[in-house]
Parts: sequence; C-alpha cells; structure tokens
Amino acid sequence: MRFAAIADVHGNYLALEAVVADIRAQGIDEIVNLGDMASGPLDARRTMDALMALDAIHVLGNHDRYLIDRPPEQMGSWDRPAYAQLDPRHLDWLRTVPSTRVFRDHVFLCHATPDNDQVYWLETVLPDGTVRMSSLEAIEEVAKDITQPLILCGHTHIARAVRLGDGRLVVNPGSVGSPGYRDIHPFPHVIEAGTPDARYAILECEGGVWRATFRHVPYDHEAMAALAQRNGQPELAVALATGWIR
Repeated sequence: MRFAAIADVHGNYLALEAVVADIRAQGIDEIVNLGDMASGPLDARRTMDALMALDAIHVLGNHDRYLIDRPPEQMGSWDRPAYAQLDPRHLDWLRTVPSTRVFRDHVFLCHATPDNDQVYWLETVLPDGTVRMSSLEAIEEVAKDITQPLILCGHTHIARAVRLGDGRLVVNPGSVGSPGYRDIHPFPHVIEAGTPDARYAILECEGGVWRATFRHVPYDHEAMAALAQRNGQPELAVALATGWIR
C-alpha cells in the first residue's frame, strides 16, 4: 500500500499543482488531503476548483471550518479574503467534508488532533515562544483511542514522523502552500520551514511496517510571494519567498 498525503495548501494553487505533478511522477494514484485548503491571501477559488476536481480523500481543517461556521465579519485575516473569492458551490462542498476519516481501514486522518482541529499535536509551544517537539507521552495520550497503525495530521506545517511505543506511526506531511506563519495561541510564536518549497509525504507499508518519505518540491514561489504582497500580506510574502518569518 502506497499513497501520498498533502496538507495546509492555504490557497497556494501553484504549490498544489507542483505537488500533484510530483506525486504523479512518483507513480502514485491515491492522495489524502488533511485540510486547510483555501484560507490565505492568495487564490482560494483556483485552489478549491483544483481540490474539488482531484480524486482524493479530504478532511476539514480549522480554517476550512471558519469559512462555513461564522459570518465574514467574524473571520480572521486569512479567512476573509478567501471567503470573498469563493462561490456557494465551494462552501457547500466544504460542508460535506468530515473532520476525521479512516482511509482503507489502516489510516486515521485528521487535521490537528482527533478531537480538536486547532490544537498542536506533535509540537508544543512554550511560554517564551519556543516551538519544540511534544513529549512521546503527550503524543501517545492523544493517540490512545486510535486503533489504526498509521495516523496522519497536519495543522502545524512542520513535516515530522513519530514512532509510538506500540509501533504505530504518526506523520505530519508538512505544508503544501505555507512555509511560515505567525500565531498567538497558546503563546505568541512563529513557524518556519526554512525553505520555500512545497511539501508533502509518501506513505508506504512494507512487511507490516509503515514508513514516511518527505518530499520538498520547488515551484514558482516568487509568483505567490508577489501575490501575497499585492494582497497586503508582506510577512507572508517573505515566508513564501524564503521559508522564514521576517
């Protein structure tokens, strides 16, 4: 069994196109998408059209939920511009997407954690803004009710794989479309990938053991950085251009 996992496209259609092309070049047909599809000051409409046409298994991210569970005046700075670009058909499609799924009986899919689409799982933010890997005990506690041997999550945009004590594997494929961002929850912090490449993961099971291969895919990130700049998001523009928050 071999498939690809994508997450956190955030309206970056050029990154999505490059990742899907790379997935097909690897001879992979099946894709799972872990959410946060459209929100961001980029091209939500084109991104949603591409994802809706993609033969993939989707779960809803927190930013996807924000587009359908509140009025525009209560949306954040990444969600309002995306909402303004979307048609009712895009929003109706998002309403059909579940928050968690099981793929082919062996893979559990969620956006952030099984029970909360806004909480970091594999990472912990300290009061001083340091972001570090969560403890194994904390990661296992969140996974305790999941029976599938492979667990996929997104949300933090950090590509990471954690082998649990019982052999299960938890994987975040990294972000397709947003290599850096700033947040204030639970404490002010930044996430930085360090390169502007689009990211995804290939998952395969050999001899009953799941393994992850992380892919970094170059694309025309300067074009998306310029779009973010034109849309009034200079910090995101720098992140898209460099992979760093400056």
